[in-house]
Amino acid sequence: MTDEFGMVEPQEGEAFGDEWEEIDVSDDEADRIARRKDRDFDEFRIRLKDADQFKVEQSVFDDATFAAIYKLVQDGYIDAFGGPISTGKEANVFEALGGDDSDVAVKIYRINASDFRHMRDYLEGDPRFENIGHDKGQVVRAWVRKEFANLERAQRAGVRVPKPIAVQRNVLVMELVGVVDDRARRLSEVRVENPQTAYEVVREYMRRLHRAGLVHGDLSEYNLIIHEGELVVIDLGQAVTVHHPNAEEFLRRDCRNVANFFRRQGADADGDSLFEFVTADEDESE
Repeated sequence: MTDEFGMVEPQEGEAFGDEWEEIDVSDDEADRIARRKDRDFDEFRIRLKDADQFKVEQSVFDDATFAAIYKLVQDGYIDAFGGPISTGKEANVFEALGGDDSDVAVKIYRINASDFRHMRDYLEGDPRFENIGHDKGQVVRAWVRKEFANLERAQRAGVRVPKPIAVQRNVLVMELVGVVDDRARRLSEVRVENPQTAYEVVREYMRRLHRAGLVHGDLSEYNLIIHEGELVVIDLGQAVTVHHPNAEEFLRRDCRNVANFFRRQGADADGDSLFEFVTADEDESE
């Protein structure tokens, strides 16, 4: 692993305040397409179901999921699908070609397989979802839109994350970091040659995220990846706002996990000190 780690810069603009725009999780165009089921959509759905990479998932991809993919193709965000990158309990990630010929990742949450009770634990207390109900589909859609919004906010704050591109119902399109044949590696899979430098980059990203009003909530060597000398923070679906009743608990857990990993790699790292660094006011010295 390289001993040089670049750090992205925050995007120019006003500083983050305590503003949180409510996110709409009501039925969208994909739901309307699925209900309408016109000939073009039916033909698209049949072609997609016949594709090798989707055959295994037919039983858990509902019509509205296919409609979401159909709408993203219509809007030019997806031009062609490649193979699966990962298969998880709640979501599958596929490689795809974006409308501008760039490689993108398409993350598809399976509504019937998702643990919506676990998701609600991370949604409750979020000012963007104050009126979220108990409908499973609505909770999963809220989770996906939250992941998209968290990625946008993190990127603005200068945290290196996969660039969010588009979201439709339970489907998220984002930058593909690496490619299937040369995929980015999780920190858990590599030996860090300069752990102190890497640790300092990660702790700065954690602080920037916190100052943007977010706590990752599941940060560890399994949600940090390295590709071409860059450290990238991934899996922000569960990230909560600082208003969440368990935000401090989640942050302290993140700090312990990150510090423990880098200490094992040889860095001077401590969970309590990391927590103080992340939560320090901007005018406090480091």
